[in-house]
Amino acid sequence: MRTGSEPVTARSALRARLWLSVWGLVWAIFGTAAFALVGRPGWAAACGVLWLVATVDMAMILRHIRQGPHYQPGRDVPPYRPADTRPPPFRRPPQHGHP
Repeated sequence: MRTGSEPVTARSALRARLWLSVWGLVWAIFGTAAFALVGRPGWAAACGVLWLVATVDMAMILRHIRQGPHYQPGRDVPPYRPADTRPPPFRRPPQHGHP
């Protein structure tokens, strides 16, 4: 159910992002080493940049996890305010005149 406040109350699956970041970091390190050994400096540099991005992303994810419930809520924290239980006001369908 959409409440209209999703951007304000959006939550991220930080632990899933952490494992995806670890996976990307492992592949970036492997790619950097493999391309450097094969003699492809351009590809090695590209993998090195990905290595840097994955490392910074992992650092930010770990920082948010360590900041506590504000960024990683527990099961007792609701994801958003419950929707208003009042029914929407009745609106008459538009009247279309035919020529």
